[in-house]
Amino acid sequence: MKDTLKPGIKYQCKFTVTDSQTVPAMYPESGEAAARPEVFATGFLVGFLELACVRAIIPHLDWPEEQAVGTFISVTHEAATPVGMEVTANVELIGVEGRKLIFQVEAHDEVDLISRGRHERMIVNKRQFEGRARSKFVQD
Repeated sequence: MKDTLKPGIKYQCKFTVTDSQTVPAMYPESGEAAARPEVFATGFLVGFLELACVRAIIPHLDWPEEQAVGTFISVTHEAATPVGMEVTANVELIGVEGRKLIFQVEAHDEVDLISRGRHERMIVNKRQFEGRARSKFVQD
């Protein structure tokens, strides 16, 4: 991690909600999915907030060898966003505790505040991290 990785880093990310980010698109193999509302899904909202945090810190890491994985998220989902509406995420790095990064996050659509909360990421060496994950397949 570079010495520029300090609290105060801010990033804004925007995109337009498509059918592929709606509630029915989450686990479409389930019978319940098709009957659910066609609005921006909470699972995709969380992924969008994580993406904004990653983009905020890439210039401050030895990317792509050094990355940050999500370890904690606590966010609201306060308003529904229909397909075709733009969503904006605003994130700020508010704490650096060793390899742990703490972000304040929020998202808006064109009308409402749709989410706010906190997200934490841990800086990892990508190769080592993937190796540890693959080792779960090793049997005695």
